[in-house]
Amino acid sequence: MMRAWHDQCRPAWCVGKLGDTMRAPWSIQLVMYLFAAGCAAEKAVSPTPSKGETHPMYSKPNDKVLKETLTPLQYEVTQEDGTERPFSNEYHDNKDAGIYVDIVSGEPLFSSLEKFDSKTGWPSFWKPAEGVEIIENVDRKFGMTRTEVRSKYGDSHLGHMFDDGPAPTGLRYCINSASLRFIRADRLAEEGYGEYAKLFGKSPAGPKDPESVVPDESQ
Repeated sequence: MMRAWHDQCRPAWCVGKLGDTMRAPWSIQLVMYLFAAGCAAEKAVSPTPSKGETHPMYSKPNDKVLKETLTPLQYEVTQEDGTERPFSNEYHDNKDAGIYVDIVSGEPLFSSLEKFDSKTGWPSFWKPAEGVEIIENVDRKFGMTRTEVRSKYGDSHLGHMFDDGPAPTGLRYCINSASLRFIRADRLAEEGYGEYAKLFGKSPAGPKDPESVVPDESQ
């Protein structure tokens, strides 16, 4: 169906052997060249997770295991790029100290030190946890252009990043609770994340009360 539609929409000079396209008017050839160059440039600034990257501690289980261990909502969000409902999710109003890890791979993602109340109904952070790399992709679904964020080793869909967050970054990572597992600060060592425990023995570098910051709409 798509192929037939495509063939019907081609101009007459495109029909025939591959070499026939060279007889297109030079202006058409120029437009085609610029379009192809633009697509290549867009691809260059839209990184995707490297399937070859591995980590000795954090990895993505196979699909059979994921379906057995994740809830239907967790699977829909992380594996099918779904979005949970706002305000009725697990962590949107969580004020406990600790870190948030990928529900799939266990890799650290965010910290309560960078969490703030965005009034959107989803957990929001002004940056990832220290030393964490979040994968960013261009998302054009639903007629919008947004920045999707995914975990590096679990390749889990986490949510989206916006530029209406608070200082010092001006960013808002709007994250689905279903993609996260929260580990309280007093359990970090026990859960194998002892290197993050020191973050909660001193004042955070960002806002003193992470939950009291509201994005400045004038920015």
